[in-house]
Formats: sequence, structure tokens, C-alpha cells
Amino acid sequence: MTWFRAASGAARLALRRSLAATRAPPVAAGTRCCRGFHSTALRPRAAAPAPRAVPLSRLSDSFLDGTSSVYLEELQRAWEADPSSVDESWDNFFRNFVAQASPSAGVSGQTIQESMQLLLLVRAYQVNGHMMAKLDPLGLDDRAVPEDLHLGLYGFTDADLDREFFLGVWRMSGFLSENRPVLTLREILSKLQQAYCGPIGYEYMHIPDRDKCNWLRDKIETAKPKDYDKDRRLVMLDRLIWSTQFENFLATKWATAKRFGLEGGETLIPGMKEMFDRAADLGVENIVIGMPHRGRLNVLGNVVRKPLSQIFSEFTGGTRPVEGEDGLYTGTGDVKYHLGTSYDRPTRGGKRIHLSLVANPSHLEAVDPVVIGKTRAKQFYSNDADRTKNLGILIHGDGSFAGQGVVYETLHLSALPNYTTGGTIHIVVNNQVAFTTDPRAGRSSQYCTDVAKALNAPIFHVNGDDLEAVVRVCELAAEWRQTFHSDVVVDLICYRRFGHNEIDEPSFTQPKMYQVIKNHPSSLKLYEQKLLGTGEVSKEDVQRIHDKVNRILNEEFTKSKDYVPNKRDWLSAYWTGFKSPEQISRVRNTGVKPEILKRVGKAITTLPENFTPHRAVKKIFELRAAMIESGEGIDWAVAEALAFATLIVEGNHVRLSGQDVERGTFSHRHAVLHDQETGTKYCPLDHVAMNQSEELFTVSNSSLSEFAVLGFELGYSMENPNSLVLWEAQFGDFSNGAQVMFDQFLSSGEAKWLRQTGLVVLLPHGYDGQGPEHSSARLERFLQMSDDNPFVIPEMEPTLRKQIQECNWQVVNVTTPANYFHVLRRQIHREFRKPLIVTAPKNLLRHKDCKSNLSEFDDVEGHPGFDKQGTRFKRLIKDRNDHKQVEEGINRLILCSGKVYYELDEERKKSERGDVAICRVEQLCPFPYDLIQRELKRYPNAEIVWCQEEPMNMGAYSYISPRLFTAMKTLGRGSFEDVKYVGRAPSAATATGFLSVHVQEQSELVKKALQPEPIKFP
Repeated sequence: MTWFRAASGAARLALRRSLAATRAPPVAAGTRCCRGFHSTALRPRAAAPAPRAVPLSRLSDSFLDGTSSVYLEELQRAWEADPSSVDESWDNFFRNFVAQASPSAGVSGQTIQESMQLLLLVRAYQVNGHMMAKLDPLGLDDRAVPEDLHLGLYGFTDADLDREFFLGVWRMSGFLSENRPVLTLREILSKLQQAYCGPIGYEYMHIPDRDKCNWLRDKIETAKPKDYDKDRRLVMLDRLIWSTQFENFLATKWATAKRFGLEGGETLIPGMKEMFDRAADLGVENIVIGMPHRGRLNVLGNVVRKPLSQIFSEFTGGTRPVEGEDGLYTGTGDVKYHLGTSYDRPTRGGKRIHLSLVANPSHLEAVDPVVIGKTRAKQFYSNDADRTKNLGILIHGDGSFAGQGVVYETLHLSALPNYTTGGTIHIVVNNQVAFTTDPRAGRSSQYCTDVAKALNAPIFHVNGDDLEAVVRVCELAAEWRQTFHSDVVVDLICYRRFGHNEIDEPSFTQPKMYQVIKNHPSSLKLYEQKLLGTGEVSKEDVQRIHDKVNRILNEEFTKSKDYVPNKRDWLSAYWTGFKSPEQISRVRNTGVKPEILKRVGKAITTLPENFTPHRAVKKIFELRAAMIESGEGIDWAVAEALAFATLIVEGNHVRLSGQDVERGTFSHRHAVLHDQETGTKYCPLDHVAMNQSEELFTVSNSSLSEFAVLGFELGYSMENPNSLVLWEAQFGDFSNGAQVMFDQFLSSGEAKWLRQTGLVVLLPHGYDGQGPEHSSARLERFLQMSDDNPFVIPEMEPTLRKQIQECNWQVVNVTTPANYFHVLRRQIHREFRKPLIVTAPKNLLRHKDCKSNLSEFDDVEGHPGFDKQGTRFKRLIKDRNDHKQVEEGINRLILCSGKVYYELDEERKKSERGDVAICRVEQLCPFPYDLIQRELKRYPNAEIVWCQEEPMNMGAYSYISPRLFTAMKTLGRGSFEDVKYVGRAPSAATATGFLSVHVQEQSELVKKALQPEPIKFP
């Protein structure tokens, strides 16, 4: 295969050189070359240049540079004299040619030279036949025919059309396979054009795998095109009528409503249904779908089977549950064309398949990695090891598929071991125009799908007006995915009958295109005409289906007027028993029995005897073993590993991913060790439970992506609540590469779509002189997106408190290993799920004072971590000096969060300020009003100071100050001006790039917080 590609490439190059004088005349000056499908002008189709015959005698280049007949004849003579004197590939060629061609009188005049040229002609159609395919339903495509599809390029003339040729015997399928009959050149051309230049354009010759290409050739280069019987065509017609009538019905009832209809691409619906039916026949049981807003209502109603009455009800203002019913929360809601649903759907083959359409924002393609992550999670929880039962399907727009970077990021997860789903089917609904932007302004490549070639995915371009062609490629895509477990793309080339939405005017920017569209019949009309023309259906049959569909639509419309939702199925089966924000969830302890801590501690610090770690890593693990043995000096990495291990032995799945997470950005985690002699890997956390499954604990270095990987983990976390799913940024500063995920999904997804997630986001944060891009996780942004009211103190009684449940997420800045252990375990040991944002430490990972004792992790009464309620996460850590309930001698209370505490405490020791108390606010959001007020009461005479190392316009200050004022106000402790600020001045950049300036700033703010005189602010 390799030598043939190289030889054929060289041959084409030489042919182009030798035929320079015989080609079509150059393009006239001023003529523009069109790239891809255009939409701004209706141009006459340029006549293809007449093929010019090239006598074989003129093909005189050396074969190494071209296709010399003289060279081939010399090669044949050498082979006849001694077959071993030529390359093995040429030996095979001559043996096959002589064996197959000689006995046939019809091919007696065929030269080896002509055989080679014929092979190149076939290959040219396989590579570029799509350029002649009839893909544009509007007929506006005016692409020039590629020169290598012209007969004249290969030395053939019209006189050769009825000559018979034998193609040879190759280790290939299709036209180059064994046992093909001898064909005339005319028949060969007809078959090539039928296979590659009809309503489907195939791109697959970029795939460097002969078996995959042969499989596709067997499907494409068939002796007879695939045909459908009458019953099958009636099913397709019924599905197309449903798709079309649904849009017509909405347009009639709500003429001015935005619905982003599917008019012009209605064949998507029957195509998807046929794809799902074929996938189910091949073993698929669950399909997760992600798509943009165009056509979403049609997919919801006709594919996923969301009740039509509910969809119609949403057009009249939406529905909310009956007041007072338990567990029926709706959040803020979202527009109807963003919502998702799920349904068990029967297939044509008699099976059932579960469909889930994931809710998404208007940010195009942002849902892609979420779908892939959810699919991967389904595969894990259903033990789908070969990844054939759960399938992800992504529907794209042409503009976004080429334009949005997250598409490429998501595609490149497809073959990574801990992210692969065994292939995704991509369907591009190609409008041939973005919002108002023509393809030539929207992409640099010929097709919007060219980005998928980076993955060696086959791409099937199809004319969206040809229903049966659409069905054919949709079935082929399902077969490819189930056979090769890799991505495949269907490019459904259609059009938008209306503008970007129904109240948009597209003729402002595409006047010629919309002149054509105005008079263009629908795909339904075309298919009805086809079936009526063949006599397979009568007009009465067609009308009967139309009447049935209209009757059902009207019945559902009538029902919608009185539609009342049933209890919301807002959580899947795995989530049964989990509570909404309206239901009180009791707080659970997170301490672990000491014997379990010791047992798992030994497991995570013990390496196999025959394993040779790096000597520095060996020392680290020896120190860790000593920590567990002594129960003292537990550092951050060990605390994290203990949290993971204890959750695993309790039967929970733990998954941590991100850039460099296996070792850890700061070389602290060492979750995966590498044998220094053999290179083999060992993960201690894979060996904490008996018969532990391979994926129960997963730690994985990700691709260098924030957007797609965070989205993947978000989707993964939404499938099952009994899992701790974490994403760690390399530095917190880089997390804003995934800002869309934070803004549109993580912070607001539950409010919009009623979908809970317990995803943990670890964002290394802290000012230690590393400059403006390695200091700040932009804590202020996460706090600014928090939805708790700064001027209202919620119910804080422990048995009635729903503060975290009613907040959109939690933001913590933890300062002890034990508290980190408990906040991770708290994510699982509760009856609801909320995202957790952790501003993770950097220099605290090895700080001499940032240590915990093992007794702070256990559940033993009387141990340091045990309080009135038991051992659990401390939302606020009181002053380490163990002050009494009231300390009137304290004249300053410093509240802070994060590593600055240790610097303040060190300075307090140096300056011997016994009159200063320092409390750490570990949970910033939701704000711990009850604990803050407890400390305010403890220090009735204290000046209240908030100290942070971030600039004033960053960090927690803007979030803390109004809430701290509210807490003080209810106690009569002064005004807003009495909340003193100590920290860096406002700044555009997060931090200085000069180490000396950083040291000075840090020293000044710490000293200012502990200065003897009162703090003046502002």
C-alpha cells in the first residue's frame, strides 16, 4: 500500500509536468476561484476543459519521477529474466498482471503502462471524486472539476471508451479487488462516477490504514447501489412527514416566535432515526446527544420523544410546578431550544434504546466535551469495556465546526486512553452559511469538516435533499463506529429556508441564495414525487400520513393548554433519593475509623519489592510511611491520598484529571510512579481495596486543554453522584481558558437545567513571586458568580440549614491538610451535589507548619478534629491560641483565607502581638455567617480587619466585605467603614513580575495587618 501511494503520487506529479502544454487554458484574469459551497452569487457553471489525449510515447519521464513506458518495459524484461532482480512489489504486480490479463483476448492490447494509468484514474476518483459529487441541493456549487479526474491526463481518448481493461489484483477492496470482471473504460468511468460523484461525496483516502479503507471501498464501490424496499421507504416517508409537519405546525401557531427551525434540513430527523435503529441493531443501548439550537425542538419531539404537549406549552410561557408540591424545583429555567430530556425509544428492529439529549447554552460547541464525558461515564458504570453499548452523537453547525476551537480540543480526546469513548458520530447540519457569514469568510479550508481529517476520521458529505442518500450515510456512520470504534463525520449539506431564526431577514446578506431558496421545493415534496413516480405509493397513501400527523399535532396542542408537569424527572436513576434545594439534607460527619486510616495509609505508602522508584520518590514514600506510622506531620499530598483511598474503600469511584496531575505540577502528588529500570508504572491508589477494578480510581494526565477537559469531567460527574470527579488546572491562572464552562455550565447549570454535579475544581493559587500568570486563580470571579444574597442571613440552625443547597456552588480556600481531607469527603457524604471550587495551595504543599495529625482525620470523640457534631470540614478555623468564649483583651480580629495566614501568624510571633486574633475563613462561599458571628461575639472590643494578598479589586474582599458588614450589623458592631482592608492596592495585573517588588509588597501588607496603631481605611 505504501509503495503504491508513493509511486502513484510521483506518477501524478510527472504527468502534470509532462502535460503542462496540453492542459486547459489558464483561468482568465479577474475570475475568482470558489472555495467550497458559496452563497452570494448565482454564477453560470463553467464548462469543463475538454480532455486531451496524451500518446503513451510522450510519457517519457523516469519512473522515479514519473511513469515512463520505457522504464516499465525494461523492468518487465528484467523480471522475465529473473523475478528476484526486481522489488517484491513489482514481482507481485507482474505475476498478477500476466496471470490475469494474458488469457483474455479482450485485454490483449492492454499495456502495463495503461494498467498503471488506469489505477491512477481509479485512485483519483477515490481521492477527489467528492469534488464532482452533486452535494448542493440549491445547485449553487460551481467548483471546477479537478484535473486528475480528466481522462486525457492519463493518455486515454474517446476512442478508448469501449476498450476492455483489466484492473489487476491488489490487496485492496472495491474496484481494485480480486475477481472483478473485465470492464470497458466507459463502464469503469460510469461505476466510478456512480460511486463517488452522486449525492454522496466520500473522503477517506487520508486514512493511513488499508483495512479501514478497504472496508469503506467494499461499502462504496458496490456492483449495485443500495436500494430500499417499499416498506422501508414508507417508514422513511412517515418520518420525513413528521419532521416537516412539526416545523410547519410551529410556524403556523407561533409565527413570530424564535424556534430555530429545521426547514431546509428536515432529512436530519429520519436520518438520525435510521442511524439509531442501525446502531441498536449493532449493540448500542444508550445514546447521548449534544446539539445546537437549530432543529433542537424537532429532535426533542420526534427523535427523543419529549411530550409534544410540553413543548407546545413552553411556547406559551413555559410551565412551573404546582405551588407547594415537594421536590418540584425549577430554578431560573432556560429558553425552550436549550433544554434537554431523556427517553427510552423503541427501534424499527424491535429493540429499545435510551436517548439523552444534554441541555446546552447558546455558546456553540461548548456542549461537545460534556457529551463525551457523560458517555465515558455511562461506559464505566455499565461495564462497557469494549465501548459498544454507549454512543455519543454530536450535531454541529458548519460555521461552528470549523470556527470553534473546542471542536478540535474535543476531537483530540477521542483516542486518549482515559478519555476515549470508542468513537463519536458527528453530524454537521451544513447550512452553507453561518449567521450571515459566507464560508469563504468563515473558514480557510475547502470543507467545514476538514478539521476532522487530523483524526483520520472518514467524512461523508451528502446532499440533504436526497433522503435515501442521507439514510445511507447515517447507517454507514453507525456501522463504521461500531466496527472501528473511532470518530466519523456526516456532513449534511442543506440550507436554511429562513434566516438565523424565524424573525431574521437573510436576504440582507445572501440575496441570490434566498432567491433560489424561495422557489426550491422541500425535501419532502421531492421524496413524495419520487415515490409517486415509481408507483410505490399513491396520493391517498401520502395524504393519509399527513392527516394522521396533523391530527396528533392538534390533539397535543389542545392538551398543552392544560399541561401540568408531573414530578420532574430531574435526576437519572443513579440519583434516586438525592434532594433538591427545597428539601433539607442533614449534615454528615466525614471522619474515618482510625484502623481504616492506618490500613489504607499503609497501602498508599507501600511499593512492590520488585519496583525501582526514583531515589527522590523513594525517600518521599518512606517519609509518607513514617507519617502514617507516627500519625503526625501529615502533609497535603498524603491527606489527599487518604481522602481518595477512604472513599474508594467505601465503594465510590474517584477520578482526577488535568495537566500533569499524575505527578502534580509541583511534584507533590506522585500518584503514578515510574520504575527507573523498566519504565513500568505503579499507582498505589489502585491497590487499596480487595479485587479493586482498574478504573475505580483513575488519575490521568490530560491533553493540554482546559476547555474540553473541564467540560469532559463535568459531563462525567453528572452521570452518577457516587463518584468524586476532580479537574485540576496546571496553575489556577490557566483555568480561564475554560471560562465558558464556568460561566454557562458549572455556575448556572443547576438553575437553568436542574442538573446537579459534585465536580471538584482544584485551582493552584497563591502569591509567591512567580509573576502575573502564575499567582492567581482569579478567586474574585468565582465569588462574583455566587448567588447568595450579601444582605440576608439565611437560616443557620444546623438541623434546618439549607445554605449550601440553595447556593449555586461552594468556594473554599483551605489551609490545613486535614480540612482538605474533610472537604473532599464532604462532597460524597451528603444527600445532594454541588460544584466545589478549591483554591489549592502551592508553597503550603511543603510548608513546615502546614501539617495535620492523623487524629484530625478520624471519628474518635475527644480528638482534635472532633467537635459538638463530630469530625467534619471546618468552615472557619478559630484562632490557634484557644481563646475563651469572650476575650475582651483582644483589640484586633484579623480574618483571612489561604496561605497568608501562615505569614500573619509568623509575624504575630515575631512582634509578640498577643492582643491580635487571627481566624481563617476556610469556606468563603456560601459565607459562614454563624461562625463569623461567633468570633465577633468572642472579641467584642476588636477592630475587624480583612487581610488578603491579592489586590483590592481581586481576591475575596469584594465578596467578603458586604457579608461581613451584614454579620456585624445584626450584632450592632458598627458600619461598613468598620470593615478594615489590608492587602495590595487595586491593580490591572494580578501580580508584579519583579520578585523584589513582590517581597516588599508581601512584607508591607503583613506588617500593616499587625501594626500597633489602628488601621486607617480607606
